[in-house]
Amino acid sequence: MNYNMFIPSISKEELLKLPTLQFNGTIHLIDDVEAANKACTNLCNEKILGFDTETKPSFKKGFPNQVSLLQLSTPSVAYLFRLNKIGLPFQLAEILTNPGIRKIGIAIRDDIRFLNQLFHFHADGFIELQDFVKQFGIENAGLSRITGIVLNYRISKSQQLSNWENEQLTEAQQMYAATDAWAALEIYNVLCLDNKGSNEVIE
Repeated sequence: MNYNMFIPSISKEELLKLPTLQFNGTIHLIDDVEAANKACTNLCNEKILGFDTETKPSFKKGFPNQVSLLQLSTPSVAYLFRLNKIGLPFQLAEILTNPGIRKIGIAIRDDIRFLNQLFHFHADGFIELQDFVKQFGIENAGLSRITGIVLNYRISKSQQLSNWENEQLTEAQQMYAATDAWAALEIYNVLCLDNKGSNEVIE
């Protein structure tokens, strides 16, 4: 792969001109432990997953809320685990500790730190996309801008500050959550298509 094929950065104005990216696969909303365990059985067979979390916004400085949602996505199926309802089940924690399953995401260290408040685990197999893209000359951080540079699409952030602990998550919230995890996976796969470069795994 030509490491110089991507522009190093993209402006907000350029980003807004791009078409919107949306996940077009199947979304499974998981809000009970039995369903979570079934989902984890399927996910254990995967070698690489997109990863993200969502948290109910806190408008009081120094008083963050606990993680509300954890998303894991394959190229065609996204699983949204409602942690505010089910906690962090052991089977799900096993996936997060499995070095044989790569989990691709943005700002992973903070996500892991907050997830450990729900259930202590030793994270393994995580790849921080912000670090990984640097070897391709990409200087921008943040999923939206990296998506614009690599995939030539933009991600709508309209649901980012919505209430992720609502009794029912809206279709727009589910689509946003699934797209974020899936987009990280898509970016990584595009960059790795012909590249045998290093993988920066967080331990």
